[in-house]
Amino acid sequence: MSYRIYSSYLRLNNLAQRLLIVNIDVDNRLNVIIILEYMNDIKPARLVFTDDCLNSVVGKLNRERVIAVDTESNSLHAYREKVCLIQFSTRQEDFIVDPFAVGNIDILSSVFSNPCIEKVFHAAEYDLIGLWRDFGWKVNGLFDTMVAARTLGWEKVGLASILSKHYSIPINKKFQRANWAVRPLNDDQLSYAQLDTHYLLKLRDHLEATIRKLCQLPEVYEEFERISEASIRKIRKQGSSWSSNDFWQIAGARKLSGKNSAVLCELYKYRERIASMRDVPSFRIIGNAVLLDIAKERPPNVHALSSIKGMTSGQIRRYQKGILSAIRRGEHAEHPPRPKIRRIDPLISLRYDSLREWRKLRARKRGVASDVIVAREVLWNLAKQNPVNHTELRSTQDLGPWRRKEYGKEILRVLRDIVP
Repeated sequence: MSYRIYSSYLRLNNLAQRLLIVNIDVDNRLNVIIILEYMNDIKPARLVFTDDCLNSVVGKLNRERVIAVDTESNSLHAYREKVCLIQFSTRQEDFIVDPFAVGNIDILSSVFSNPCIEKVFHAAEYDLIGLWRDFGWKVNGLFDTMVAARTLGWEKVGLASILSKHYSIPINKKFQRANWAVRPLNDDQLSYAQLDTHYLLKLRDHLEATIRKLCQLPEVYEEFERISEASIRKIRKQGSSWSSNDFWQIAGARKLSGKNSAVLCELYKYRERIASMRDVPSFRIIGNAVLLDIAKERPPNVHALSSIKGMTSGQIRRYQKGILSAIRRGEHAEHPPRPKIRRIDPLISLRYDSLREWRKLRARKRGVASDVIVAREVLWNLAKQNPVNHTELRSTQDLGPWRRKEYGKEILRVLRDIVP
């Protein structure tokens, strides 16, 4: 290794470690050269904490034709998660917006709603749900690099895997589970957030050019639109509050006796109330499996409660009174009515299975995952609707014009050939 490279390594090693890009091996010449290239490529992100700064950034973003976007949330640390950071990258700059600090965050709506500005995300659905839930923003002009990669048959489509394999850019995953709501954010967190969008435009350009050569752009853009619409339907369906009947969704709840199910209902309500008050995820109070075991055993006192597998001394200390009270309430409560089992028409199931088998064979020929052909939700829509011609096929939700043209005849033939 030359003295010039070695001395550059010594000067930049601390910065490299702060950016969490790669663990440098001083004896590995390639690692040192790579990190020097990274340092030349990355300039510090512009941090946006004030309305004046946000106004300036929005002006810049509105002049771009394509931007990269990502968000960071606190789902593992809060009862009701929220978007804690919004990152943007243009071809010249990176920006990190703190939605907690700026007052007029809604001026970003002009950026997200403008279909003339392409917004590049990686694995967009989670971000789209958060932006709609917290700010009411629908993203128009979506480009999802994960969807594009899957359309090309790439197997490992996590952002870290793609950047490492195709661009030799290792990304540290240290902060994937961080609490992004905590302030102040440290330099390592800000660097991590910056890297989530910094290389997306480069990746987008490569994917778009490859897909264009294969004449698959209509297919992939159709899927972008489906994801955008489906994510909003999903958050609307979820609603914003929990119901006391949600305890039935706990695995094993429907196998309980009437009295035990009443106890589980009271335990569930107690846990959700405490989690909401403390603003922590429900599983951080008591996990579902432990809650179910308590409902089965119905311990009458603290000693019996402490024998429940999974109950920690901290949980006993903090929640023993509430748990034992919930058990007593449940034992004297009316048995909750069991949810009706939604039985699927056997003919619908047969159609779905036939369509799924057709999709599997189609995907195998192309060398892609099955849902690249047609999404699972769309297969169910087809199975329930049972279209018999192209006119009826057009009314199938989320089956876009490209897929109708490409697969319509095959879909209709599969449905027509089904013998009940």
